[in-house]
Amino acid sequence: MYAIVDIAGKQIKVSKDQEVITPKLSAEPGATVEFDQVLLIDNEGKVQVGTPVLSKAKISAKVLAHGKGDKVVVFKKKRRKGYRVKNGHRQEFSKVVIESIN
Repeated sequence: MYAIVDIAGKQIKVSKDQEVITPKLSAEPGATVEFDQVLLIDNEGKVQVGTPVLSKAKISAKVLAHGKGDKVVVFKKKRRKGYRVKNGHRQEFSKVVIESIN
């Protein structure tokens, strides 16, 4: 059994007891969160597709930890002008484990 859920604007395929990296959530580590933007559920070949979401479907998950991803270097340069700018960015994420799909 798996589902496709919209979490903070990203569509993620999840199944029970799976650890998932999502964009940063506002919940504290150890808290339980529910996602109600379920787009599709597949239960052993029986597929339910929402238009755009399934109204009665919910996915409950537990927040394990928060963190930052790898650094992405942003380098801008204009040739022959002496213009160089170097910036870095680390995207924040949350690690959650899927407890149930209802």
